[in-house]
Amino acid sequence: MTHVDPQQAAEVALWLLSLGVGVAFARLIRGPSLPDRVVAFDMIGNLLVGGVLLLGISTHELYQLRVATVLALINFLGTVAFALYVQRRELP
Repeated sequence: MTHVDPQQAAEVALWLLSLGVGVAFARLIRGPSLPDRVVAFDMIGNLLVGGVLLLGISTHELYQLRVATVLALINFLGTVAFALYVQRRELP
């Protein structure tokens, strides 16, 4: 049975999260529509929260869990605000 080093697993996960942020950022720039950009913005926020949580777990720092909670709340409020903006913009 092989043993997986947790530090290497965290590093691979961070690289994959970074790749996801890059892809979502490309979608944020390219669009083509405003709802696509809102979803990409939300995805970037969620991936950043995941990255902060992963760093907190790998470094055993409790404060990073609090930072991730605040980032998740800000991300949620931003997504709701953008969704309301898109909804009001589409109404005649």
